[in-house]
Amino acid sequence: MSRTMYPYPTLFGPIGLEVTRVRLDARPLEYTMISHTQQTVALHDVGREDWEEGSIDVRATLPERELADGPWSELSCVAILTEGATNARMVRRLVKDRASDTWQGSVPLLRSRHTARAVLTVQAVATIGGVRGRTIGRGEKDWVIDLESRTPVRDREIDIIPVDFRDGPHEWLRPYKDAPWLVETTGDMPAVYLNEAFEGLTKLLRGGGSALEKATAALVNAQIVTEAWTVMFHSAVSDLQLDERGRPQVPDGWRESVLRVMLPDILPGMSPEDAVAELQTRREEGYGWSEMQPRIQYAAARRSQLPKNLATTLRTVFRSQEGATR
Repeated sequence: MSRTMYPYPTLFGPIGLEVTRVRLDARPLEYTMISHTQQTVALHDVGREDWEEGSIDVRATLPERELADGPWSELSCVAILTEGATNARMVRRLVKDRASDTWQGSVPLLRSRHTARAVLTVQAVATIGGVRGRTIGRGEKDWVIDLESRTPVRDREIDIIPVDFRDGPHEWLRPYKDAPWLVETTGDMPAVYLNEAFEGLTKLLRGGGSALEKATAALVNAQIVTEAWTVMFHSAVSDLQLDERGRPQVPDGWRESVLRVMLPDILPGMSPEDAVAELQTRREEGYGWSEMQPRIQYAAARRSQLPKNLATTLRTVFRSQEGATR
């Protein structure tokens, strides 16, 4: 995060922000529409197009030790929801929870004031040198509240398209009529096609139902996202452009985003440029490329939170089995 320079002391330590729950007209949003890794909330396909008012529950963390020693007073922490397209701005003061040392609260989300993408951030505000309301720090990374996306992907690196593989409008999908989904990366934006003819799949992913059904939906979603990240990564490194010295270049667009996110887990300690060159050499010369596959799989699973979702599903299954035997 780039830091703004202020003519007074500010916080050096990190400020974190987490969305803990979203409600639309008092009904909770399915957790599959909230991505903590992408820090994005997707509101386009929530099953309630006529919702009018929502609320976003948030939790913020501040560098408490630094706060205690600093030259400020009247400290407060505020969450701010803005959208440039509508000039909307909503500010809410968060309340400190002494037990957890976090700052918590809720920010209203009015449908009439937002049309596309809103940004949610957090700021620490205090009195310094007798001047009230000075910003002494802000969140390391903002959250995106996307009213146009079906899936919580921050940079819209992928689109989710439900379609009937058997009898739908895309003839090229018909040979894959038994597949639950396919990832396609030849266009300007990669897409995951969900097979509506695969019984129960799209209904499951829309959420609702029992705790076990919700956990299963999250697991299936994580598996889809894992496969999508894997395919996108291989697509990004399969056709790299070379500069005048013959060195591969980091691509642009969604391919650049995919590589910059995944490469630190695949080739840690390397810059994106050096990592791309290393991958190109391994692919061309045939050494070490197979050893990269577990790393690619691991990086994709981290992006989708597959281990966490699998653990949650297993716990839910075990609890339901224990309840059935009592």
